[in-house]
Amino acid sequence: MSSTRHLEIALSSGRSGTGPATWGQQAIWDAVRGLDPADAPRYNVSLAAPVDPGVPVPLVLDAVRQLLGLHDSLHTRLHQDDQGRLWQTVDPAGRVPVVARTCAGQDEVAEAGSGLLAELAGQPFDCARDWPVRVGLVESGGLVRHMAFVLSHTAVDAWGLRRLVTDLIAIVQGESPEAIGARHQALQPLDEAAFQASDRGRRRDAGARLHWQRKLRLGPPSIFPPGAAAAPAVAVAKPFPNAVLNSPALDRAVRLVAAGHRVSSSSVLLAAASAMTARLSGVSEAVLQVVVNNRFLPGLADAVSTVAAEGLFQLPGAAGDFADVMRRTHSASIATYRSAYYDKRLLEQDIARIAERDGSVADRSCFFNDTRELMPAPAQPDEQEGAGAGTLERARARTTLSWPVEFAPRANLSYALDALQAPGALELSMTADSALVPRADMERFLYGIEELVVAEALALGHG
Repeated sequence: MSSTRHLEIALSSGRSGTGPATWGQQAIWDAVRGLDPADAPRYNVSLAAPVDPGVPVPLVLDAVRQLLGLHDSLHTRLHQDDQGRLWQTVDPAGRVPVVARTCAGQDEVAEAGSGLLAELAGQPFDCARDWPVRVGLVESGGLVRHMAFVLSHTAVDAWGLRRLVTDLIAIVQGESPEAIGARHQALQPLDEAAFQASDRGRRRDAGARLHWQRKLRLGPPSIFPPGAAAAPAVAVAKPFPNAVLNSPALDRAVRLVAAGHRVSSSSVLLAAASAMTARLSGVSEAVLQVVVNNRFLPGLADAVSTVAAEGLFQLPGAAGDFADVMRRTHSASIATYRSAYYDKRLLEQDIARIAERDGSVADRSCFFNDTRELMPAPAQPDEQEGAGAGTLERARARTTLSWPVEFAPRANLSYALDALQAPGALELSMTADSALVPRADMERFLYGIEELVVAEALALGHG
């Protein structure tokens, strides 16, 4: 049996100010406003974890209060003016809601924490009225045993969330917010917006959008043309299925291939996704929007804000020899990463002009997101350990494919592929429009990525 109480965390002396929204805040604001209200919560950013050993509730509440003062994005509201311009207001004072659930026994904590996270994450944020953060605590034996953070994506991206959790742990362990701030020197969102409005920021924006414009003119106008499954007119679009490949073999093979070819493991996966896109679609050229952790500028590496954006990756001849595709992917991805920090509203205007003038632009409906670095790196076994013949093949026998969920249809999406780190395995999560990429092709795509990378590892002499 559990009970619930509602608490608040008050901030009374935080920084304050008003200014234009950042490019990241604007992009997420626009994306969420275009969704059905029931679908908006899927843009929330959340994290839940056990607290071991347990911590007294007052200590946790005070630590979160200090965290609020450290990061302006946690006490920022967004609003549009009469001209449609988005502004951010950093409030010096206010309150954050906390839901505390008490369990009679510790064996109930994990289940209560999972339910609390789903409850908090399933609600949309009103970022014009409320601060973009909710906190959930699970208590047992008088101590917090589990904690959940749910934030609006306008306040933080996944990389910023990792920094947020790191800072919270440091505060609980006794480090002061002043010491943390001095050590990291992170830009606050108002400071980032000021940079973006500067001459240097505008030059960077223009350069990034120029890269996009070049790729938009080169790429094919359609990668997955509607097939027979899309021909009948339907009143309601079908949900998009989600397939998850869990592969211990791919986890090991990606690292071996990356080391063997001296490229990043992300380049290996991006090359495999590009190759399978070309082979499945019959279009030799791959074009993917790649989610980039573009925290390259001074002050952004440790910023708790929403900074990540999509870069446009384009690769001719993606159906060719995989080793060659991989090498070219590694080179081409560098330019993609460098050109992922821009004003998305201006980019949309660029795209509209190109489409009007040229009649079409490159298909931008395929997405790739490598999220593995967001998780703590698991300890990896010695590559020589158990490296007898057939080790990778035996690992492949443990590969599983599941269909855990369906999502609401999303405009301008053929597929979205996420790479995730799982215990002892690499997971590929693929969501697709089945009218363009049917379920059977989704299976071929995911197993094909595994086959390409494992075969390359075997070719390099690894068993």
